[in-house]
Amino acid sequence: MRPRAPALQSVLAAGIARFVAHKRALGRRFRSEERELHLLDGFLHVQAVDRVEQITADLLETFLASRPRRWPRSYNHLLGVVRRLLDWLVGQEILPTSPLRATPRRATAQRVPYLFDATLARQLLAVAGRLPDTAGAPLRGLTYRTIFALLYGLGLRVGEVARLQRNEVDCARAVLLVRATKFGKSRLVPFGPQMATMLRAYLDRSEEHRGALPPEAPVFSFRRRRAVHPGTISQTFHHLLPHLALTLPAGTAPPRVHDLRHAFAVGTLLRWYRAGINPSDRLLQLSTFLGHVNPTSTAVYLTITADLLQEANQRFERWAAPTLPEPRP
Repeated sequence: MRPRAPALQSVLAAGIARFVAHKRALGRRFRSEERELHLLDGFLHVQAVDRVEQITADLLETFLASRPRRWPRSYNHLLGVVRRLLDWLVGQEILPTSPLRATPRRATAQRVPYLFDATLARQLLAVAGRLPDTAGAPLRGLTYRTIFALLYGLGLRVGEVARLQRNEVDCARAVLLVRATKFGKSRLVPFGPQMATMLRAYLDRSEEHRGALPPEAPVFSFRRRRAVHPGTISQTFHHLLPHLALTLPAGTAPPRVHDLRHAFAVGTLLRWYRAGINPSDRLLQLSTFLGHVNPTSTAVYLTITADLLQEANQRFERWAAPTLPEPRP
């Protein structure tokens, strides 16, 4: 159970509470954002601000400076939450105008993810499948092989795989039910026959060891009632990396388990190009499949690769060919 957030007590307490309730009514979890707003509320209370007119640009600059953030992304998240709150309060006529004047910090070093191709993904699954059992982790190899197959093959988040319950896996209809994940959304994730065979084999072996699983039992567990932790999945992934003999391209960050989700998104885009499908016509479908709020969130995953550039260039050449002059003999 999460600890209860401290009571709001500043001049904006009622407005903040209504803003958070509004966001959650739209299906957002809004947990990290709520924590940021509690920081603002506590700052205003300590500063003895008792009228909204006292909330000035300088005061907000002081608040932001009191919460030092090393990375631009973290600072910009805090700034964005405060900005959206103030803009909403203006719309509710609680504030006449937004006093915020601070600007986002420029991200000078964006992380370039390591993208697994199909060959490397198969190597990862093979290495994972050879993990030895331990006294506390029977079927360890089969479990992690199935987990990494879901991460790469369906683009699931690590937490989504870890939280899967038995009643959310339907091998007969070849679909997963991913409940109340990020942004408070649930979605159906279909899968193909190979994934269905792998999941069915894993569940059969798992029930041989654990007995028949009740509907709410975690699918991936080394203890009957406790799901494998996302952090443990990440640690196992990093433990396996040295066995893959990866070559890290210049400017690319070391692999993380979340990069398997990036690889799924980029791989899907590449397959569309090669099948003659216009990716812009399908981006909303990919966004829905990944559980994003909108295609803008999905675009973050679409790292440009040499293969994508080649496919895009070939498509452009085919489109532009009728307008180009004939080559001279």
